[in-house]
Amino acid sequence: MNYSPRLKDKYYDEIVPALMKQFDYKSVMEVPKLLKISLNQGVGSAITDKKLLDSTIDEMTLIAGQKAVKTYSKKDISNFKLRKGMGVGSRVTLRRGRMYEFLDRLVAVSLPRVRDFRGINDKGFDGRGNYTLGITEQLIFPEIVMDKVSRIQGMNISFITTAKTDAEALALLKEFGLPFKNQK
Repeated sequence: MNYSPRLKDKYYDEIVPALMKQFDYKSVMEVPKLLKISLNQGVGSAITDKKLLDSTIDEMTLIAGQKAVKTYSKKDISNFKLRKGMGVGSRVTLRRGRMYEFLDRLVAVSLPRVRDFRGINDKGFDGRGNYTLGITEQLIFPEIVMDKVSRIQGMNISFITTAKTDAEALALLKEFGLPFKNQK
């Protein structure tokens, strides 16, 4: 029995035909697709507390379902007491099946748990069809146990697509179910 993520099946069965009709593509290969999702969490306080970075990596691993890696500073900044090579955050890049599973959990479970949620802002596009979303606290993910959290932190979630324009990427992400704010 071969398992296929629900959103991957939805992409090929529903999203591709809808986008072909909406943007008048000639070939299925022109339809933009989601390449990867990158999770990034900066921990500036890790300079003084090394255990904080380890707990951040463990939490990021739980959220993504894939081992998170430590990110290191690239240069010395004396005002922040930062030295080159010190651990300052964690990151994970999700592709293929894990990417679709994470996106499904994000849309169906995590984003509705945000307090006073009215949709995500559509201003996070970079002009090349990629979108970045900021999350203010990691507690919205059901994998995180509140009692074990030492510090509430935010993270960035970047959606990298093959879309040529922001309009194509917005249509693709809306089809996947990301709840953007209604434009008036």
